[in-house]
Amino acid sequence: MAVTIDERRRAPRTYGNWRRPTSAGLFGLGTFGTYGLMIGLVVVVFTVMIANLVTAAVVFGVLVLAGATLVIRDVHGKNALSRMGARAGWFRARSAGLHLYRSGPLGRALWGTYQLPGILAPTRLSEHTDSYGRPFALLYTPAVGTYSVVIGAEPDGASLVDQDQIDSWVADWGHWLASLGNEIGVEATAVTVETAPDTGTRLRREVEANIDDDAPEFARAMLREAAASYPVGSSTVRAYVSVTFSATPRAGARRRDPDEMGRDLASRLPGLTASLQEAGAGATHPLSAQEVCEVVRIAYDPAVAPLIDEAHAAGEWPEISWTDVGPSATEASWDSYRHDSARSVTWAMSAAPSGVVQSGVLARLLAPHHDIARKRVTLLYKPIDAARAAAMVEADLRAAEFRQTATRKPAARDTAAVRAAASTAAEEASGAGLVNFGMLVTATVLDPAKEADARAAVDNLSAIARLRIRPVYGAQDSAFAAALPLGLVLSKHLSLPAEVRERI
Repeated sequence: MAVTIDERRRAPRTYGNWRRPTSAGLFGLGTFGTYGLMIGLVVVVFTVMIANLVTAAVVFGVLVLAGATLVIRDVHGKNALSRMGARAGWFRARSAGLHLYRSGPLGRALWGTYQLPGILAPTRLSEHTDSYGRPFALLYTPAVGTYSVVIGAEPDGASLVDQDQIDSWVADWGHWLASLGNEIGVEATAVTVETAPDTGTRLRREVEANIDDDAPEFARAMLREAAASYPVGSSTVRAYVSVTFSATPRAGARRRDPDEMGRDLASRLPGLTASLQEAGAGATHPLSAQEVCEVVRIAYDPAVAPLIDEAHAAGEWPEISWTDVGPSATEASWDSYRHDSARSVTWAMSAAPSGVVQSGVLARLLAPHHDIARKRVTLLYKPIDAARAAAMVEADLRAAEFRQTATRKPAARDTAAVRAAASTAAEEASGAGLVNFGMLVTATVLDPAKEADARAAVDNLSAIARLRIRPVYGAQDSAFAAALPLGLVLSKHLSLPAEVRERI
């Protein structure tokens, strides 16, 4: 019997074809912007009829100037109107003193507690038990009516793993995101990968627990010296997956309270964690209320991390309540955020990688870096249900075709956009899910003098990942909170809805 071995190697699998949502319009404007342009031209015509040409010319000049603030965009896609709005919002907040926060018995927070600042202030935390008997924390945000659960993960990574297995994990992760679009009440999900210095407490505890008293003195001294010196410069990597649900299961229904939501999620969490394991997340478990409190407490004050690790090493669990996990003092500036013992800078993704990429494109960005004490990379996903996805891809295709046919000589970018929109529509028609996504990157340093090094490191890492990011100017405190694994949905906290922004 002859055996034939096919030694042809398959080409590496690539990913891409992501598109920013657009709307049909003229001269680079959206739908609402085009309507405003038409109304302005009508006003100019009536001005010519009622007044004179000089007045009409002035009105036309004002119209052109207003259109320029919408059409002219920077490298990050921000027009002059959005930049002026950010500046005005920051000036108003700074004038009112909202960029400063003081809590505790001598602070300005109510009840003399260390309450969380900003958009996290009204949140409430409760604990429930799922059908497997595991406690899980439920974070309620009453301002927007959402509940969030946080799942801890221990991904194996791609080291010494076959490429076929990695491709399978990526496919399963895509299926998991697509399945969320069919879950009742799911608003969004986020993946947070946090790197931090290793305190060495766990290694010392493991060594001390396994040292034999009858061993030679030299061997015991060597083990203790290794336990004391080995953690220096090492890092730990933690991953979290947060899933956010709406408090109202359907339109017109009443808002559910935490007990009702806890009973509903108790039977759904085991399925979510099991499917995450198939996507390469490793051992997954929902975080308890105590674990969530520790994560937030360390994020706002990294100096307490060694103390909490030492308490765990001693077999103790420090009791931290949700009303006392906040910082004692914070100060938000235009491009940075000072909180207790650290200073942080948060960037937001303004453009996804152009072209196609491989599965390891974010590996360097997610890995620890010696110039950054603590780094938090949060991928934000907003699944879209199948009923809305079909209409969205068709509307996007029509908008791309409209921009291509708006001029006699369409630009190459418009032609490529039509091809990408058609490909997306074809994939959605064949059963693929549709997901809006974004990214936040937070770099935290303990020494303010190292902030410039951290900024340069993040810029280099984003360039390697082929990402285009920009600091969240004027909203560093809110962006810092959104990057935490708490399931906040930023689009629900905007004064101007994202759907309206896309159509201007």
